[in-house]
Amino acid sequence: MDPTLLVVDGANVVGSVPDGWWRDRAGAAVRLRDRLARLAAAGSWPDLAGPVEVVLVVEGRARDIPATAGVRLERAPGSGDDAIVALVAAAGDRPAVVVTADRALRERVAAHGAQVRGPRWLSG
Repeated sequence: MDPTLLVVDGANVVGSVPDGWWRDRAGAAVRLRDRLARLAAAGSWPDLAGPVEVVLVVEGRARDIPATAGVRLERAPGSGDDAIVALVAAAGDRPAVVVTADRALRERVAAHGAQVRGPRWLSG
């Protein structure tokens, strides 16, 4: 069985918490990447069974953050939303879950069969 594809909209998830991320977008993306790596290492995904492949989509100033084990970085050359839709479309029949609060993106990925979770879902 293919692992569930868990795609995280980095810019949207970072932007959902008013913690000063706008002063250091790359630093905020690193903090999110590290949180995802910890969750991946622990297998702590609420309501997801089986293996999970974690993909963090980064764009803009966050695109150059370093990679880390447990989280695949997808460095969007343009629109992060377009990169997320492309990942989900390429997944085919593989289960896919997208973490975002962006309504338009939610509709776009749902049209390809992905489930959607809001940013708070990552808090457990």
